Amino acid sequence: MKSGQGAKTAGSAAAPLTTDDGAPVVVRRSARRTRTVAAFWENGSAVVAIPARFTAAQEAEWVHRMVAKLQRQGERRAAAGRRRPATDAALAAHAAHLSAQYLGGRAVPTSVRWVSNQNSRWGSATPSEGTIRLSDKLRPMPQWVIDYVLLHELAHLLVAAHNAAFWKLLEAYPETQRAKAFLEGVSYATGRGMADPDAD
Repeated sequence: MKSGQGAKTAGSAAAPLTTDDGAPVVVRRSARRTRTVAAFWENGSAVVAIPARFTAAQEAEWVHRMVAKLQRQGERRAAAGRRRPATDAALAAHAAHLSAQYLGGRAVPTSVRWVSNQNSRWGSATPSEGTIRLSDKLRPMPQWVIDYVLLHELAHLLVAAHNAAFWKLLEAYPETQRAKAFLEGVSYATGRGMADPDAD
C-alpha cells in the first residue's frame, strides 16, 4: 500500500492511500462497529471498515493489515475479474470479446447498454434490431454473473427461443449453471420478482 493517487481516507490528513497496484483505499468509520474490522472491494476501491473510536494509529495499522490481506487473497481479481465495463462503450467492447471467445464472434450486436428501467429482467435482447440491454442492478454482482447475462443475450441474437440450440450455445461458458443459481438466489432474497434471463 502506498501514498499517492486515490481516494482520501477518513480521519486522516495524510496523502490519499492506494494499493500496490494503484487502486484507491477508502476508510469507513462506523459507530455501529465496535471491535471488528472488515475489508472488501467495491467499485475498484479497497474499502476498510473500522470502528469510529479507532485512533489514527489504530486506523493506519488496520488499514495496512487489511489491504495486505485483500491483496494476498487476490479478492480483487476473484470478485471483479477483468476491469468492470462501467460505460456503454466498455460494455459493448466486452460483449464483442465474449462473442469472440464463446460464440465464435457470430453474435454482433448493434448496441449494448446499461439501463435503469429494467425491473423485471436482468437482461433483454431484440434480435430483429440487434440490441442488448442489461439492468444496472447487475453492476455490483460478480463479473462472471454479468458475463453470463451478457452471453445469454448475445446468444439470443443467434437463436431467439430458449430451445436446445440456444442452450447449446451457452455450453462453452463454464459458469452458466453457477450464474443461473446465483441470480435465482438473488431474486428470491430480494423478493423483487426479478426474472432469470430465461424469461426474456
